[in-house]
Amino acid sequence: MLILVGGEKGGSGKSCLAQNIAVHLKTSLNANILMVDCDPQRTTSDWIQARNEDESLPGINCIQLYGKIRKDLLSLEGGYDFVIVDCGGQDNLAMRAAMSVAKYVLIPLRPKRRDLKTLPHMEDMLSTCKMVNPKMVASFVITQCPALPSQVQRILDAKDVCRSFGLHVLDSVTFSRNIYDDSEESGRSVIEIEQDGKAAAEIAAIVDELFAIQQEDSHEFN
Repeated sequence: MLILVGGEKGGSGKSCLAQNIAVHLKTSLNANILMVDCDPQRTTSDWIQARNEDESLPGINCIQLYGKIRKDLLSLEGGYDFVIVDCGGQDNLAMRAAMSVAKYVLIPLRPKRRDLKTLPHMEDMLSTCKMVNPKMVASFVITQCPALPSQVQRILDAKDVCRSFGLHVLDSVTFSRNIYDDSEESGRSVIEIEQDGKAAAEIAAIVDELFAIQQEDSHEFN
């Protein structure tokens, strides 16, 4: 199963989300995971390198692919339970190629105006790729949310903006927590730092909700 974590806006936590999903699947399902780093900044590749230096952590394979990677991704699926593709924050050949073969597409957005301004372009891109890959299930997830109760409406408004474009947005969110940065810098996941913590619960909820989406539901792109 191929999962793409991508989007047009940088800084929304795509790499961090992809890494934590990978570890969640590895630890909860004992799955054979391959991560594909398509971001020239090599954030996930650097995370894997730091991870491999700690023998106490379960290993995760990672390769780098750029450009027209559709055939490469198709050739990889049979050898792994999950292939998780981390694309950089821009519309490029790699992201469109991954969308053309992905089962799930997860697009993180912060509840900020500059992130939400990317929605029209992302809707157009997803609709185009859906014609090539009609089984693709695409969802947005609001990330790095402010934890103050007074900011709840900002999160709800961001979800409403997504829905106004006919886009599916997860109920689950991530909040702005230092543990996300700390885990990425150490080659670990939030689960491995605090298994029963709030951040670990956020990742588990995102994965559970993502996989619960049915292809036939009303959230499909037409």
